[in-house]
Amino acid sequence: MTANSNPNRMFLVIGTLIAAVLIGLAVFAIQGKPAQGSATFDLTGVPFAGQDSAPVDVVVVEDFKCPVCKNFEETVAPELKTKYVDTGKIKQYSLLWPFLAEARSLSTDDSKLAAQAAMCVYDQGGNDAFNAFKAILFRAQGDENTVWATKSRLKELAGNLENLDQSKFATCLDSDVTAARVDAMEAQVNKARVTGTPTVFVNGKQTDATVADISAAIDAAK
Repeated sequence: MTANSNPNRMFLVIGTLIAAVLIGLAVFAIQGKPAQGSATFDLTGVPFAGQDSAPVDVVVVEDFKCPVCKNFEETVAPELKTKYVDTGKIKQYSLLWPFLAEARSLSTDDSKLAAQAAMCVYDQGGNDAFNAFKAILFRAQGDENTVWATKSRLKELAGNLENLDQSKFATCLDSDVTAARVDAMEAQVNKARVTGTPTVFVNGKQTDATVADISAAIDAAK
């Protein structure tokens, strides 16, 4: 053992500890932030807001029972509408992922019922009617841990749409005609490995659901 061996050993131990701390911090940072990925969606028949000619597709994955989605619709969506939807820069698609009722083990899957009702409205009135009903559903949102979007409640809420044939809507909802299409949307979401709502994709690339991040992604996609 030489005279310099102890100091060298100390430096080695300190260096090892620093490296371990840095690795730990890196792992924490990765685990603490949702993974950002990309996906390809078939948007045929998926409701959207905006002009057909808009060059950028923005897909928002939502559940009508999701309180964070409600906050997104009240805070982020209005700014996107003013800046990008109304100016013809984006089409903002609503890809429905009714997962919360099942995740909360509720007795009735009212996440799916709400999605089915929204698609019944879409089939009858198109994008404008769908987006109007979407706003109604989020305003009427109940506790995510309770069953609130029952068929009777959904019919009551649909009554706020003046030009909707209520009898036709009720028949559509009661017969679960749109259930298969809701399942198809859910399958697309699962394939994209989405883990929560709202999740936003700009031209297939996932981004954080904030005005700043979505705006940056839209501007980069032009």
